[in-house]
Amino acid sequence: MHEQTKYTSADVLIPDCCNIGIVFRVLIVVNGAVLLGLLARGQGWLLNVQEFIETAMLVEMISLLSLFVLCGVRRLAELDPQRDKSPAWLQRLACGLVPALVAVLLLRALEPFEWFVFSFPHLSDVFTVILCFMFGLAFQHYFELRSRAFSPALGEARLQALQARIRPHFLFNSLNAVLSLIRAEPRRAETALEDLADLFRVLMRDTRDITTLKEEIDLCQQYLSIEKIRLGDRLHVEWDTVNLAPEELREIKIASLLLQPLLENAVHYGVEPSQTPALISITMQRSLDKIEIRISNPFHADQTVPGGNHMALDNIRQRLLLLYDIEAQMTNHIINDHFVVQLYFPYKK
Repeated sequence: MHEQTKYTSADVLIPDCCNIGIVFRVLIVVNGAVLLGLLARGQGWLLNVQEFIETAMLVEMISLLSLFVLCGVRRLAELDPQRDKSPAWLQRLACGLVPALVAVLLLRALEPFEWFVFSFPHLSDVFTVILCFMFGLAFQHYFELRSRAFSPALGEARLQALQARIRPHFLFNSLNAVLSLIRAEPRRAETALEDLADLFRVLMRDTRDITTLKEEIDLCQQYLSIEKIRLGDRLHVEWDTVNLAPEELREIKIASLLLQPLLENAVHYGVEPSQTPALISITMQRSLDKIEIRISNPFHADQTVPGGNHMALDNIRQRLLLLYDIEAQMTNHIINDHFVVQLYFPYKK
């Protein structure tokens, strides 16, 4: 039996400024605040728009550079084995100091340029730095509260996912299948029991944990080997990693238990109702900074599909939203009598 590597960033309070969703939120709020401040002066729409365009140049530079630096700081914090000893107040303070320092350095770098002096003749360096510091603290506080607010949702999603995955009849059927092998094929029965123990150990883990794509694939193969005992020749599985080398599979990070529920869904609704051999196809490929996973199984239009099918898919969508924000998505559709699920999430090492 093997243990899965556990990665977590639960102790890092610095927002994940590499996340596109966080970047969009910050830019929208900051630019919105600038626009409202200009409109409050009552100088007319045309003049306000012109001033907003000029001000936005400075605002975008400070915002994007601050996000870039905080992104790097968070990545370093996640790699630090002593991060649990880092004071929370220090991480919060860093979120205010970084934009303030970026503003100081940027203002000093732009002072020699005439266009900058002409565009901002009354700009107060002290006021700008203080404002950046306050915005940094405000955003950190908002994203920390948002993370805490989602914690109950994560717990509820975990319970729903467990109810969808750990079905009593699966355990009952698996144990019966293993019992049938004990005398005839004891080695295979022992391996099956080890796979079953591994599977249930991982199922009880926190679904916020991060693992590698290789370990998630190994877990799925253990699950499918158990189902193979029960379903026999009816279950056929095809894996295809289009442009992913074995080294990349060991490096790519993925949320724990993201694929196994989808494969269980495919077995339960695609293979079990079939009286003939049924193929589950799993295709994985990298497209720029995204990992795309496609799972296809036979669709039986004459079978009544319970609500559990949609509940399992909804659970995965909810987890993707909570873990990756808008950087990940999942779609499902029916193509040529096959139920196809496509999953996209960020490529991260």
